[in-house]
Amino acid sequence: MFISSFIALALATLSSAVPTVEKRQSLARVVTSCTTPNTAALTFDDGPWVYLYDVSKALKAAGAVGTFFFNACIYDADEQKRVKYAYSMGHQIGSHTWSHLDLTTLTWDQIHDEMWRVEQALQRIIGVTPAFMRPPYGNYNDLVRQASFIRNQTLAIWDFDSGDSVGATVAESEGLYDQLVAEHPSTVLALNHETYGIHQVLPYAIQKLQGAGYRLVTLAECVGLAPYHSIGTPGTPDSTWHC
Repeated sequence: MFISSFIALALATLSSAVPTVEKRQSLARVVTSCTTPNTAALTFDDGPWVYLYDVSKALKAAGAVGTFFFNACIYDADEQKRVKYAYSMGHQIGSHTWSHLDLTTLTWDQIHDEMWRVEQALQRIIGVTPAFMRPPYGNYNDLVRQASFIRNQTLAIWDFDSGDSVGATVAESEGLYDQLVAEHPSTVLALNHETYGIHQVLPYAIQKLQGAGYRLVTLAECVGLAPYHSIGTPGTPDSTWHC
């Protein structure tokens, strides 16, 4: 009797010492490069800023389209106009989360909140639910991928960085594009930002890439996936449209 009680107590103690293992969830797909040969996807983070119009005009003048990953509050009237303009010009719109926080430092609920706020805003403003999310700083872990899978989103990274977000000069960014074209990979998934330097760098990059035989397409086209999960009717602004 004593031995049986001792064994039971030992087993209970051992059981309580073993951490609970969470059931493994499916992980969202992560794309780091295009899959369609001879395509280049020029992507632009951290908008929509005033530079968006010039970015769009440069792309359209070359018969090209790009992909914009928007973040922060986009309910401001001017920002709503920019979002609508980019979408109307045929560019792809994706999520860059709400507050541009490192998602790997957040809880499960906080990650979903960062994603949901942008998705809701885009549904309201242009009527679409984005199928792609770019995590700020390119940082993600399994928890982020699990949350993205539940939200049916693909994580979008890149295989070329123009350096504009870390202080690269126009000459340095152009030099990076020169090096890229010289290496001539089968495809290009380029990270850019809506910064003042884009006025010089983007036309240069377009010329170089098209001159090397690349088609400048959206991220969705270059990886062969749909850009949106749903396309509906935009909403009408009301008191709930706020940051």
